[in-house]
Amino acid sequence: MTSRPPALFVLFFFFLPFLLFPLAASHNITRILAQFDDFSTFSSLLTQAQLVSDINSRRTITVLAVDNGAVSSASGRPIDELKKILSLHVVLDYYDDEKLHNLRNHTAILTTLFQATGLATGRNGFLNVTNMGNGQIAFGSAVPGSPLVANFVKVLATRPYNISVIQISSVIVPPSISGGASNHSTSPTAAPVAAPSPANATLTPTLAPSEDAPSPTHTPVASPPGLMSPDGSPAGAPSGNSADAPAGDSSAAERVVAGAGVAIAMAFAMLASLQMS
Repeated sequence: MTSRPPALFVLFFFFLPFLLFPLAASHNITRILAQFDDFSTFSSLLTQAQLVSDINSRRTITVLAVDNGAVSSASGRPIDELKKILSLHVVLDYYDDEKLHNLRNHTAILTTLFQATGLATGRNGFLNVTNMGNGQIAFGSAVPGSPLVANFVKVLATRPYNISVIQISSVIVPPSISGGASNHSTSPTAAPVAAPSPANATLTPTLAPSEDAPSPTHTPVASPPGLMSPDGSPAGAPSGNSADAPAGDSSAAERVVAGAGVAIAMAFAMLASLQMS
């Protein structure tokens, strides 16, 4: 007569999917920002806007953080506006110091979490990042005619190629939101030229890379500022349905992990049932 398997053995495989699923989300943005006192307000605003879980659930992401002094322009806004503004500061791809200083064609159009929500109109859900040719990296809305209003300051923390948290100098407000762009604009005066990547003089904490970290994704290519497509959008900007499939989205990977766990649990449950019969 076949002996019954231990109850603990059956319970372990029953809960296996629940043990595997958390592996899909391996970072915590509020925990990362808690290491830096100057970003406590930005972290608090992310929580108020209910963006923390969205950020933590994505596999490949870059957060453009703003320090306490500069983020004041976003404080006090209605929650719906705050969520749109802050979600524009979450890029659905991995960017660190090296990648920013080695942009192909010295500029790129970035897809953000604001675009992924489906609430952005026109190009309001995209960012323009440009190497200004003097070691300076500038950010701004990708809406045609928008100035570059924020500068890259430094990398705060990275876990290649899952998450990168970098500091920018000011808040970027989508033109579609009342109040427009930041007054601290840094409009380029000439077409950017190639420049060697300056050494990063600031030592930044680097998180240990996870074992299942994906390889770097291809950087979207855009033409230098001032060049426009026939439809009036920035040349090289994502068009059509491509904007609906942001790079680095981890939902498919999470479903695979969870599905595999469920299948394993069901198989062992059936095996245990046969052994007990």
